[in-house]
Amino acid sequence: MDDLLRVGVITKTHGIKGEVKLFPTSDDLDRYKVLKKCIIQSKRENIEVEVEYVKFFKQYVIVKFKEFNSINDIEKYVKSDLMVTREHAIPCEEGEYFICDLIGLMVVTDEGQLLGTLTDVLETGANNVYEVTNTAGKKYLLPVIDQCILSHHLEEKKIIVHILPGLLDI
Repeated sequence: MDDLLRVGVITKTHGIKGEVKLFPTSDDLDRYKVLKKCIIQSKRENIEVEVEYVKFFKQYVIVKFKEFNSINDIEKYVKSDLMVTREHAIPCEEGEYFICDLIGLMVVTDEGQLLGTLTDVLETGANNVYEVTNTAGKKYLLPVIDQCILSHHLEEKKIIVHILPGLLDI
């Protein structure tokens, strides 16, 4: 399980006082209102920062870090990920999971057949979709709905699924 969780991507600077536009990767926008300490993860370095304030604009979160007061100071972090440690993450509700904790889990049917390994979670408008890759490299897409995804067992590193008729024929 990863110790750092991505909460957004810095897309561009905003104004001249060191603010950035953040594309949120969390589905809970309220989490940004309580965001205090985080890490800017760039190709060159990880830098711990403290949030001075946030505001919202369209689908973006405007963030001002205490450590940066000028566009010149922050612009080198454009296209960097904004991360939080697990201790600063909002806890998951019952039945919710961090995507990074799911990637790599075995996917087993309710009949006991190993379908493959969860390799990606696609976030769509209606529901998420699990991408499962078998040992031969074939990929299956499973909708994250109660009729298909029966249970998650993180401690056993597996997900139990029910294969709906025709689902694997695609």
